[in-house]
Amino acid sequence: MELASELRGDCARCQGLCCVSLAFDRSEWFAFDKAAGEPCRHLSASNRCRQHARLEAAGHGGCASYDCYGAGQRVTEELFPGLAWRRVPEQQRALFAAFLRLRDVHELRLLLHEAARLPLPRAARAEGQLLLGQLEPARGLSAADLAALDVEALQRAVHAYLRGLRPLVEGSLPPRRRLALLY
Repeated sequence: MELASELRGDCARCQGLCCVSLAFDRSEWFAFDKAAGEPCRHLSASNRCRQHARLEAAGHGGCASYDCYGAGQRVTEELFPGLAWRRVPEQQRALFAAFLRLRDVHELRLLLHEAARLPLPRAARAEGQLLLGQLEPARGLSAADLAALDVEALQRAVHAYLRGLRPLVEGSLPPRRRLALLY
């Protein structure tokens, strides 16, 4: 599977994991409050959003712009295949926890793959590949591997690595790309 599609959410291949596991507060991005673990009132029994075609108009611009980076479909199809959170309530906690952790892992993977596209010195490129290897083990990532992964430590390491790239690439990029590094 191509990396760009692997690290992009595909709601049709998920069972509404973000619509249940995430919390949101009423704001300009969300029309009402929703607690984590509570299914969104717009989530149908078939785990599809009844408002999906008109999320922004319905006051849910936050949902319209959200991307799980492919974590939803991967948890649904690979890590817990055949497990439906509505039919197996005792497994909900594990399923939702895996979704949240994998979303963070996929975001880190995406950041490192984007950084690898920069003109980096060999040592910096090797450091990025080592970090990526922890997030993309050759044997794959099982639900048990994901649960054992120290995601918080990896987030700190990846963010420190990315901050360290700035002085290495600022002078070698055209002005527009340099501006993008600042944000």
